[in-house]
Formats: sequence, C-alpha cells, structure tokens
Amino acid sequence: MEEFTNKEISISDLPQFESVQLKPIQSAFYKVILINIGIVFTLLGIGLGVLSFLQSDFFPNRVWLLIGTGYVIALGISIMFSNLSFKYRGFAFREHDAIYKSGVISQTTTIVPYKRIQHVALHQGLFSRYFGLASLELFTAGGSSTDLEINGLTFEEAQRYKIWIIQKIDALIEESEEETNQNLDDQDEI
Repeated sequence: MEEFTNKEISISDLPQFESVQLKPIQSAFYKVILINIGIVFTLLGIGLGVLSFLQSDFFPNRVWLLIGTGYVIALGISIMFSNLSFKYRGFAFREHDAIYKSGVISQTTTIVPYKRIQHVALHQGLFSRYFGLASLELFTAGGSSTDLEINGLTFEEAQRYKIWIIQKIDALIEESEEETNQNLDDQDEI
C-alpha cells in the first residue's frame, strides 16, 4: 500500500493559465451582437414612439427630449461596450481542460476540466446560423445550466471541437475504468 503524503505546494509550481494563448472568436459574431442590440433598441424605440403618440401629454416635451438623448447615449454606450467586450473574448482547448475568457469591467476566466464534463452541446441561433456560426456548450455534473459557453465559433469548428471533446471524455472514462479494474485486481491479490 502506498504511503500517504500531503506536501505543501508553492504558488510558483501551479500551472499558469494566464500564459495560454487564447484564440479570438470569429469576427462575424460581432455582427450578431450588433443585430441583437439593434433589435432591442428598435423595440424600445417603437415602444417609446407609440407611448409618445398615444399619450403625448404623458411627459412634458423637456422629459421627452431627455428620454431621446438618453436613448441615443445608451445605444452608443451599448455598441462601444459590446465592441470592447468582443475584443476581450478568447478560448483555448488544452490537454486537460477548456478555457474561456470574457468581460470588460470584470474579466471572467472559466476553466472546465474534461473529467467533469457530462454533456457537450452545439447551439445555433437564428442570426448565428445566417453567418455560419455556432456556440459550444459544456455542461458539468450538478447543474442544469451551461457551465461554459463559447460563442462565435464557425459551425465546422464547433463540430470538430465537440467531437474531439467527446472522444477525450470517452478516453478518460476508459482510463478511469481500467484504473478501477486494476485497483480491484490488486485488492483481490491481497
């Protein structure tokens, strides 16, 4: 039987995920983001226009001017923010895990080990499909929502990654089963 050890690990010995060269998402995905922003602001504008037409005395003219100015400023900020956000997105698939980084103000780096992945899904929205894009979704145990979603991959690229991850998971399961069988055989010999 092996002797138990529990040595302290130095922070310099830990893997440095920050040094991983992340791949950018497809530039066509920015068009999808802009279309979504356009739809939201168009619907909001239509709603405000209908309110203005039906209830012209609902707000004084000065308030309508402020609402219109705020609308244009919010649209500009949304486009600027989504542009910055797009530039900070990146992903990488390593030997043992998948990494996805996003965010402008608060940057989030999500790392999902392949050992924990239970399900891999490919998703295409209406506009993503038009541009030949897809999202790859990785689900881990214990959650009903996506643990990692990589948007803005080409459909072909997403399919290849999905197949590769499934093969990786199958290999890990086989390896784990072989290890379990070996341990059972070792226990039988004792």
